[in-house]
Amino acid sequence: MAYQIVEGCVSCWACEPLCPSAAITAARPHFVIDAARCTECAGEFADPQCASICPIEGAILDARGEPVNPPGSLTGIPPERRAAAMAEIRAR
Repeated sequence: MAYQIVEGCVSCWACEPLCPSAAITAARPHFVIDAARCTECAGEFADPQCASICPIEGAILDARGEPVNPPGSLTGIPPERRAAAMAEIRAR
């Protein structure tokens, strides 16, 4: 039961102070989550705090390797609609 931060992390420091179990630490080249300490915020919060604040979609994975903050989670634009949305923006 632990999340993993992947190399897409930009080390912005947003997640580290929010982790209730102090499982996130700075490392090179990006932050890491200590699997022994990570509780996935179960029983404490409705959503994992690291994923709720992370500005990089897909940077935090669950135990199955699925993004906890998947593409589209921040923008509200589903990945299959992203190209069309970007084209609309550029056309303005």
